[in-house]
This record gives sequence, C-alpha cells and structure tokens, in this order.
Amino acid sequence: MKGKIIDTFRIRTAPRICTRSAGRDNNFNLIRMLAAGGVLVSHAFPLSWGEASGQPFESALQGLSLGMICVWLFFAISGFFITRSYDRKQSASAFVTARMLRLLPALMIVTIITVIVAGTLLTTAPADVFWVSARDYFVRSILLFKLQYTLPGVFEGNPYGPAINGSLWSLSYEVTCYTGVLLCGILGILGRKKLFVGISILFLFLYAAEMITDLHPRMTQITRLGLPFLTGMIFYIWRQHIPLSLSILAALAGLTVAAWFTPLFLPVFAVALSYAVFVVGYANWPVLQHYNRLGDYSYGMYIYAFPIQQLVAQSGVTTPIVNMAISLPFTLICAVLSWHFVEAPAMKLRHWIKIAGRAETKQTAK
Repeated sequence: MKGKIIDTFRIRTAPRICTRSAGRDNNFNLIRMLAAGGVLVSHAFPLSWGEASGQPFESALQGLSLGMICVWLFFAISGFFITRSYDRKQSASAFVTARMLRLLPALMIVTIITVIVAGTLLTTAPADVFWVSARDYFVRSILLFKLQYTLPGVFEGNPYGPAINGSLWSLSYEVTCYTGVLLCGILGILGRKKLFVGISILFLFLYAAEMITDLHPRMTQITRLGLPFLTGMIFYIWRQHIPLSLSILAALAGLTVAAWFTPLFLPVFAVALSYAVFVVGYANWPVLQHYNRLGDYSYGMYIYAFPIQQLVAQSGVTTPIVNMAISLPFTLICAVLSWHFVEAPAMKLRHWIKIAGRAETKQTAK
C-alpha cells in the first residue's frame, strides 16, 4: 500500500510534457542521431550477408528489427513536433513550405550524388540504358511515389542485391503522416479534442482490422508506422496532462512484457516505446544537451548510410561489424556536410519566404 501511495504521488508530481517542451533544452537531436546510427547497424547484417540473414531482434520481436524500432522512434518524435509545427504556424502554406524545405533539398542532393557516382563509376550497363533509368530514379525519389530502388548495372553482385538506397521507403510514409496532420489542421480537428479522439479510435479500428485480415501492404505499413506517429500527436495535444513519469514507464514496460507472446505485443510496444522516447527526450540531463550545439545530423545519416554501406559491401566486405566500422565515418561526414551546407541553409529560407510574403501582401494592399 505504501508503495502504491508513493507511486501515485510521484505520478501526480511528475512534470507534464508542456513544462519541458516550452524551450529547446531537450535530447531529441541526440536520440534521432542514435536512431539513425541504429538503422545503419541493423542494415549492416543483410547488406553483408544477404537478405535471408535478417536484422537484429527480428526473430525475437515478432518480426520487429532494430532498424524498424529506430524508425518507430523517428515517427513518434515526428508525430509530436510536426503537430506542434502546424499548431504554431496556423497556416497550411507555411506548414507545407517548412516540411518541403526540411525534406526535399537534402533528398535531392543525395539523389543527384547517387546518380552521378553510379553512372560514372559503378554501372556496368550501357550509358543510354543507365541514364534513361536514372531519370525515372531521380523523379521517383524526389516525389517519393512508386520508388525505384535499382539502377542498371549497379550493385547487382552485392549480397543484398542491387538496391541503391533502401532507407528511402519510410520517407513516403512520413510524408503521408504529415499529410494527415495537415488535413487535421485544415479541418480544425487538432483544436477539437473530442473530435480527435474519434479520429484516433477510427485509426485503432483500422489497426485492429489489419491485425486480423490481410490488407494491402502499404496499408499495413501505414498502420504500423502511424501508431507511434499518432501517439506523438496525442502527446502534443494532451501535453498539459501527460506526466513524464518513470513509474508510468515501468508500468508500460511491464505491460509490454506481459503482451510478449500475444498479438497485442507490437501495438503495446509501440506506445511504450513512444512514451519512453519522451521521458528520455525531456529528461533534464544538461551534459547530453551540449550535443544540440552541433546540429541535427540524423536525416543526413539516414539517407546517406544505405548507399555507402552498399559501396562497402561491393568492395568485398562481408562482415557486418567491418561494414559498420568503414561506413559510419563516411556517412557521418556526409551527414555533417548535408546539415551545414544543405539542410540548415534550406530551413533558413522559411524566414525569407515569410518576409517576402508579408512584403507582397503589403504591396497588394496598397
């Protein structure tokens, strides 16, 4: 009884998300970076040994690999901060502009570099065949629609196969989730909690339907990735009421263990993982927050790692640890350059676009 009273007191006195989310002192840049590194580690196994080898944790966690866990981390964080982004902007055009400037410039650069390197140094296919395919590869990669993962004569002898950048698949679903936030914002759902509860319940019914029936593979991925994203959205909308409590985290961990061998394991784990991300993300650890001075290198890590790891595999490296050791520094260099010379400057354009828009509005008014 005494322990329950103490736990209840700790939960009641625990800081709410809103008290920690007001400023910029958090650990999310570091978490995202570690998650991107986790994807690199996870991919090193199939890229070195072939797809049949699987990825870490895949057999133990009902098909959930280390790489997918890290992707769930990204989606949980995105659900919170993308919802906050729309809430603060209160403008569909400003929201869309911000999201495009965050994703597209770096994606365009990595795609151009990939095509140039593949076309000039790697391909064994005739030039006319390669460059016709490269055009489609570029367009589909930028639009994130019906992604093309291969180019003629490139990586065809690799253990995993000829995929150029297998990590891009998740960006399409992330944009889908962004679109969901945009629609909820335009329709006023984000500001109407009861209506948002109804939408959330409908999503859970869809998730349950996916668990008991065979839906389209894309719908399956939308539900699997949408759950941590939706959880992040809920954490933002109810940020004034949700405590950051180790007691709640322990309870969710226990619930996850209890659901281990049941069909509910994956959704319970997704929610527990999402909550853990915010407990750690908003933990007051000043030493870790020094990392924020460096920049957000996680996106660059994510989009450059796979092709670099494929290059390492093509060189004859068939040991996952060696693949990691060689790929990590080169990927980190690309990520740092991408942040400082592409991503950060692109994000600054938002302010220039906003100023230009205000000037145009004033000129029209005259």
